[in-house]
Order: sequence, then C-alpha cells, then structure tokens
Amino acid sequence: MPPATEELIALTQAQLGEINEALDSGTFQQVRRLLNGLQPVEIAHLLESSPPPSRRILWTLIDPELEGEVLQELSEDVQLQFLRGMNTEKVVEITEGMDTDDLADVLQRLPDAVIQEVLAAMDAQDRQRVEQVLSYDEDTAGGLMDTDTITVRPRVTLDVVFRYLRRHDELPGSTDSLIVVSGKGEYVGLLPLSKLLTSSPNSTVREVMSTGLEAIPATMRDTEVASLFERHDWISAPVVDDDGIVVGRITIDDVVDVIREDADHSLMSMAGLDEEEDTFAPIHRTAPRRAIWLGINLLTAILASSVINIFQGTIDKVVALAVLMPIVASMGGVAGSQTLTVVIRGMALGQIGRSNINWLVSREFFVGLINGMLWALTMALVAGWWFEDPIISFIIAAAMVINLLTASVAGALLPITLRSIKIDPALAGSVALTTITDVVGFFAFLGLATYFYA
Repeated sequence: MPPATEELIALTQAQLGEINEALDSGTFQQVRRLLNGLQPVEIAHLLESSPPPSRRILWTLIDPELEGEVLQELSEDVQLQFLRGMNTEKVVEITEGMDTDDLADVLQRLPDAVIQEVLAAMDAQDRQRVEQVLSYDEDTAGGLMDTDTITVRPRVTLDVVFRYLRRHDELPGSTDSLIVVSGKGEYVGLLPLSKLLTSSPNSTVREVMSTGLEAIPATMRDTEVASLFERHDWISAPVVDDDGIVVGRITIDDVVDVIREDADHSLMSMAGLDEEEDTFAPIHRTAPRRAIWLGINLLTAILASSVINIFQGTIDKVVALAVLMPIVASMGGVAGSQTLTVVIRGMALGQIGRSNINWLVSREFFVGLINGMLWALTMALVAGWWFEDPIISFIIAAAMVINLLTASVAGALLPITLRSIKIDPALAGSVALTTITDVVGFFAFLGLATYFYA
C-alpha cells in the first residue's frame, strides 16, 4: 500500500475516533464542527466506517448544503439506507445541483412512484436530461454519461468559440475537449483545449479539430468503456445514440467508479456477496445474504461427501486414506483457483475470445501436468516414508496428477462456459470449481485405492 494511502487511512481513523469520542460524551456541537470541516468524500467515508446507530446521528449533523455532495459519494447500500428515510421534498432538495449522471444513479435507488414525483418537481430542461439518462441501462455508456456538454460547429472560427466560452460561468468538470457537431447534432470530431489555446483565432474549428477519436455508442457496456479509457488514456469521450447524435459525454471520474465497482464485484463475488455490501450492515440484512451461498456450498459439499461414502469400506480397511485424502482435494482446489483467477481477469480486460481460448486451455493443461508431476513425486516420497507403503505412494501421486490436470482445464473452461449461459463467472466459478476438484480428487484417490487394495 502506498505511503500516501496509509497516511490517509490513518488520518480517517483518527478523525473517526475523535468524532466517536465526542458522540459518546454528548458534545454534538463539537461533532458538527469536526464533521463539516471535512470534504464530502471524507464525510462519506466516515459514515461508511460507522455502525448504523452512530451513522444516523452523524447524518443529522451534516450541513444541509453538503448533504447532496455527501450522498453521491456513498456506496449504493449506505445511500439507500438514507434515501429510504426521506420524503419526496427532501429528495428534491438534496439532489438539487447534482450532475445528471449522479442524479440518475440516486433516482434509480428509489421506487418508481417517488422517481416520478421527483421528476415532476424539476424544470423541463433538467427533467428531460435525467429522463434521457434513465432511459438507458445503468451499466451502459448511456447510463454512465453526463448530459452537460459544450458543443461547437466546425465552420465557426476559434475567436467565436472563445467568446462563446466566456458566456459560461464555468466549464463542466474534466473538460479537455469541446465536442464538434453538425447542424443536426451529429458527432464530427473534438476540439482539444490545447489546440484552441495555441492556434490562430482566425482559424476555423474544422481546420484544427481532431477526428481520430470515435464516439462511444450509448448502448456500450460500462466495462468496455473503461477498457477504452484505459487503453487510450482518455480524460473524456463523447457519447452518441444510434443515429450518431451526441447525447452526452463520459469523464474519467465516472470510469474510475466503474473500475472500482468491477474490482469490488470480482472480490466480493468470490465469496458470493454483493459488491455493494455494507461493512456495518445490520444482522437482519447480512445473515440472509450470506445464507444463500452457504446453502449452495452445503449442497456441493454433500455431493463431494457422497463420493467418499461410496468408498467407505476401503477407507475402513486402509486408515491412511483418511489422512491423505484432504491433500488431493486441497491441491486441486488451489491449482484450479489460480487458473480461474487468471482467466476471469483476462475476460474482464477483454483479452480472451474464441481465437485464443484453445491456446489458453492447452497452456493450462501443460502447466497442470508439470506441477502435478512435480508435487505428486514429492508427495509420493512423503507418503512412502510416512506409511512405508509403496502402493499408497503411487495412489496419491496418480490422484494428484489427475486432479491437478482436471483443475487446470476446468479453471480455464468454467468461466467461458458460465458466461455463455449468462451466469457471472466471478459469482459462481469458485463454487463450481471446488465441487469439480473435490469430486474428481476423491473419486480418483479412493477409486485407485479400491482397485489396488480390493
């Protein structure tokens, strides 16, 4: 972890400790002063780092003019907790002045009836912008975009553009280029601010604009948008509808949110949890969420145990099998998880497709074979020295090679298969892989033992 990040975390924890001490002593005026002296993003982090009882008190102490900025910095789960306690008038008040994309995100957490009431309270122009964003799925470029854009025509001179910009109180955040459009609003190109500042005022926009950047379709998935920004180092990019009409733009701060959410999703899904899981969520909400995947895991564990039960007679005769059996399943599980993680990451980065999947599976097969033979030989020597039985040495070595090969190939093919049937590989991959490695490992190990000791 970078030193700057460690210092920030230490500072936040110190602030949280100071505020909690003030809360415990009942000096709310001191808490209010401390809280409202922070940046909105720091206040949001403090709220997310507090248990629900303290969180509710802290929210009431935030200055009203900061509430909207703090709300949009909160995670979805915590944001929803506060929104549920607000009436329509409060929602309208707190969301006034929000960027269109942030406002659309907030509204999507609310019931349809409340959304309509909030929209009805807006002026016609703001309502039209928000409805435009809401018309797209939230995981697309259209749901991610901000409709606050500055567009210019290609035939005007840069001097005219300068005069036009001076009529604005400020430029939209992260503005590095102006969007050049035709008379019908169709995307033509970009006018970088660097070109605007360094070119002759008598030049036309057409003479200095850039046409190399393709606009982003509004229906493109947000993960693909993030990949484009990462590859091209963009700060902002225009968004167009099916007719090529500019409908908004996406900025780097929106993309950073997508990348963070995608990383959270991958991490939390490995445990069967929601990426927006609140660290301090109450028991009645946390327990049911975790119960579902615990139940699924129990079913897969019963399946693996049923394989062991088939060979109960063999285990009774050769006690060493019970000692060595977990090693086979464990090694297969680790090998499979390594492959699964690499493949899921490659899919997230858009690096894996039909053209290279065969090479990848072949690579994982030989990696599994090499590691399987290496550690099978090691374990065979350990088992032979441990139990003084050459047969059991051969059995565990063969079972380990079989299971590591199976794990490597399954780890490569499972994510592709799950995605093809519209199941999230990050969510279901680890459970399915564990089942496969346990069943194959136990069956190979105990099946060979039954054959040799029968």
